[in-house]
Amino acid sequence: MSAYLRLRAVPPPALRNSAKWLERCFEGDAKTVRRYRDQERIYAGAPPHPPVRCRPGAQVVLGGRPVFRADRHKPPLLVLTAAQTRQVAGFLVTADFDALWDFARDALLPRYGGTAAESETWGAFAAAHQELRAFYARTAEHGDAVVKWLPEA
Repeated sequence: MSAYLRLRAVPPPALRNSAKWLERCFEGDAKTVRRYRDQERIYAGAPPHPPVRCRPGAQVVLGGRPVFRADRHKPPLLVLTAAQTRQVAGFLVTADFDALWDFARDALLPRYGGTAAESETWGAFAAAHQELRAFYARTAEHGDAVVKWLPEA
């Protein structure tokens, strides 16, 4: 899979609007979940389920309020509030992964070996979907926000 991003659950009272502080959340990596940016293709369009007000599918991987770094050439960190995290968790619980895969497969397969590698590619994305689902469910259950660190370009 492509370059990854890192996700971290953070209690809302602990959040700071500082890129330096948010970067320090990822030191040690012990509680960090790594997810692949191509996973965004699975959720971004997301028409195979009922429409919702704020499109939480678009927030699963790359969504959130940007917190810009001092070096503007580096990608921003992203923050989802606890409420947005609950919406994303709800979306992932009800999402039909096979329908989402069917919608995104044509864009993804050429990057991962084509139709000959579909079973393996589907398996990798399905496993990542389950990990994201568990991460967001656990995070929402604790009432935490999510901080995302995008990879360097």
